[in-house]
Amino acid sequence: MAIHYLKRGKPDSERSEDDQKVRAVVEDILREIEVRGDAAVRELSEKFDKYSPQSFRLAASEIEALISKVSSRDMEDIKFAQAQVRKFAQAQRDSMLDIEVETMPGVVLGHKNIPVQSVGCYIPGGKFPMVASAHMSVLTASVAGVPRIAAATPAFKGEPNPAVIAAMHLGGAHEIYVLGGVQAIGAMAIGTQTIEPVHMLVGPGNAFVAEAKRQLYGRVGIDLFAGPTETMVIADETVDAEMCATDLLGQAEHGYNSPAVLITNSRRLAEATLSEIDRLLAILPTADTASKSWADYGEVIICDTYEDMLDIANEIASEHVQVMTDRDDWFLANMHSYGALFLGPRTNVANGDKVIGTNHTLPTKRAGRYTGGLWVGKFLKTHSYQKVLTDEAAAMIGEYCSRLCMLEGFVGHAEQANVRVRRYGGRNIPYGAAAE
Repeated sequence: MAIHYLKRGKPDSERSEDDQKVRAVVEDILREIEVRGDAAVRELSEKFDKYSPQSFRLAASEIEALISKVSSRDMEDIKFAQAQVRKFAQAQRDSMLDIEVETMPGVVLGHKNIPVQSVGCYIPGGKFPMVASAHMSVLTASVAGVPRIAAATPAFKGEPNPAVIAAMHLGGAHEIYVLGGVQAIGAMAIGTQTIEPVHMLVGPGNAFVAEAKRQLYGRVGIDLFAGPTETMVIADETVDAEMCATDLLGQAEHGYNSPAVLITNSRRLAEATLSEIDRLLAILPTADTASKSWADYGEVIICDTYEDMLDIANEIASEHVQVMTDRDDWFLANMHSYGALFLGPRTNVANGDKVIGTNHTLPTKRAGRYTGGLWVGKFLKTHSYQKVLTDEAAAMIGEYCSRLCMLEGFVGHAEQANVRVRRYGGRNIPYGAAAE
């Protein structure tokens, strides 16, 4: 593989110290919530969000009052976006079928797709009110048929954000809490005197939210382990530097540590993109954030061939991969490790983030090597079952089971099979022996 780094980001070793600090802070907060419940949650909300209402859960009248503040145009846009997300999520749900098959005479096997019974959806809102995150988690859980959906979002500038609350409500949330950060994650997972714990947590968030989900995994399910937003642009000379630079900076504005990577086989495009990024950062209103991310985590990689571009892209396994080449479908066919693909110059990552219908909660930190993103299937558990309908089938399967259990030394297991061979097959098998 022949590659050249025109620009490199920070090595992973420089990021681990911050991770350790976050881990310790989150451990302390979760311990406080476990011990002190609502009192700890309130203190944390006052400390971090300067917000302490009579009740963190919004009443129906409060939800209606907040929704009334959303302009008709904004409400139309929210409904349009939710319609797209719902259509795709419903199509995905429809593809997941319960099955039942008779694998041999008298033996019936099957599985059912059963919704998780309660989900806590976290909607970030510290720096930006993440309206779209409500569509991606709350609405998708609703399509899956989750019977209890609790949703939490922090106060934005001291008050509940009306558009976020509207999106939560329209998406199908049964409980809405104005509560942010680790205290929201901990309250929903651990439970307090006033908040019933959930079975699963989903939704993006900052490093502290991600670490809280990591520490709580096992006690509850989670959608995925998430880190800072990542974006990658794979481009050749079929597109220009303005397009590449715009797509890189469009995601770098998420936070101060959001990796943005350009992979190209054109040195001319690589150098022009670097210049274009400098030009755009001089006029981008969110440049304070985007410039820091680009300076510390931006990379420009020049490859000799498309095969080299593919290999390095699969190795990095970025969350968002924007492909703009003369062979986009070739990348679609051969990419195997990523969060989501955005193919061709007419689409972009912001489409996926906000409106087009695919989910924007996606794997980061190379997790795309082993998992996809949040989708309706994440809220469904596939449970198998079996039925043995005839005496002949019970005896025949039992004989095989008896011998295989004894092969492993599990005599008690073997007797589960033997008792059925005796009753349904009329065989006199000595206790603790294998069926012959």
